Amino acid sequence: MNSESSISPCPSCGAIVPGGRPGCLKLFEEVLVRDYSDFRYGRSHRLLVDTYSLQHAAEYMRSGKSFAAHLTGICAALEYDNAREINSAVQQWLNGPRAIEKPALMPPSRYSLTIAEIHAAADPESHHELVQQWARSVWEAWADCHDLARQWIDAATNLSRESANLP
Repeated sequence: MNSESSISPCPSCGAIVPGGRPGCLKLFEEVLVRDYSDFRYGRSHRLLVDTYSLQHAAEYMRSGKSFAAHLTGICAALEYDNAREINSAVQQWLNGPRAIEKPALMPPSRYSLTIAEIHAAADPESHHELVQQWARSVWEAWADCHDLARQWIDAATNLSRESANLP
């Protein structure tokens, strides 16, 4: 039996897909192609990438900086009205030699929603709604890191205000 056709769970997120982890990555790549080829899908692109990265932390959050970028990205999208500005401030804050210590905490290996459900979305609106639901469920799975994400956002936005000489 070909490993591409055998149905098995992705060890990172628990998605039951042909090929296990490689199959999960294939679904993610197909969703990315859809995001890039149709702006109606792409409006939740950043949240999709941050959510997938949090579910596959060993691959996409190896460094403290990547951990901070994805964790603050999902936090900004779900808890703040100005996610783009926050993401920009965090990106500037992370540039350069800043050392970010990555917590040793590891996420669960099974989630209620995965890229498989996003991949199966029938239209742009259901895609967007599923990405929102997926992100909320993953954010809740990372509850132990919520305060850390908010602290990093505060540090980044305060630095951004200081550099722009704003109150």
